Amino acid sequence: MKVRRIVANIATSDIAAAKRFYQDVLGLDVLMDQGWILTCGSAETMTVQVSFMAEGGSGTPVPDLSIEVDDVDAALAGMEKAGFAAEYGPADEPWGVRRFYVRDPFGRLVNILAHR
Repeated sequence: MKVRRIVANIATSDIAAAKRFYQDVLGLDVLMDQGWILTCGSAETMTVQVSFMAEGGSGTPVPDLSIEVDDVDAALAGMEKAGFAAEYGPADEPWGVRRFYVRDPFGRLVNILAHR
């Protein structure tokens, strides 16, 4: 048996808010939209990963999601333009990532990062 995919499921009655944050601001593709479920991801290959954390690193709380991007500063500018304020960072971490934390419309703490 092989795990083919891991999907984070976030309960919400506001699918439009999910589209705005994850599709419009982060630029993820809509892979499925049934009205009651919206799945965003990438048409390109993504690796399957799940992390287990005792803390978020650098004294931060454990984020609900981590999303790797190619340009953290551009992602942060997009978030700020859309009215989403960073709760942490941007920070260059000693383990080789640049990142910031932001809350999605549902209160989930999202770690936006890029490897340096």
